[in-house]
Amino acid sequence: MNKQKSRIKQARTLRIFRKIHRSMGAFLFIFFFVVSTSGILLGAKKNSNGFILPETTSGTTSNFNQWKSVAQLELIARKTLRDSVASSLSTEIDRIDIRKEKGIVKFLFKEHIYEIQLDGATGNVLSIGQRRSDVIENIHDGSIVDDYLDTGGYFKLIYSVSMGIALLLFTITGFWLWYGPKKLRKSGR
Repeated sequence: MNKQKSRIKQARTLRIFRKIHRSMGAFLFIFFFVVSTSGILLGAKKNSNGFILPETTSGTTSNFNQWKSVAQLELIARKTLRDSVASSLSTEIDRIDIRKEKGIVKFLFKEHIYEIQLDGATGNVLSIGQRRSDVIENIHDGSIVDDYLDTGGYFKLIYSVSMGIALLLFTITGFWLWYGPKKLRKSGR
């Protein structure tokens, strides 16, 4: 009799988990599709032959004593953007990525996805590329909605935490949907 009650309880738990799993899957399908697709693209960014993320080049020396000043390199990067890409683009710099071991400096701009790579010593332009990976990252973590709605990072926070909790619940309910019937069959013997 006690064995029968246990089986009924296990079957009820399985039905509840199946319902949770199915409901969450239907509700979060689009979000999971976006997160998984953008995650795959981000995983492949360094192997995209420069399409998603420009390949990092190499300069002439890693000796800082032979390098131009950051201010000089910045002027070269801004001029290169205006002259070689488009004079209408903003030259406001978001960040400067110094790769000492490679002998280069990357200039990333705030309002668009272009990057300029310069030789740290000579100031020669080594690469002008588009960082599509930055857009994909913003889609992946929800920052794109924050930027569009100007929510100050709250959408990204809620989105990331929700996706994390949903993934955890999917893992738990998915495991139980796999393991539960095995346990139920075993207890029935």
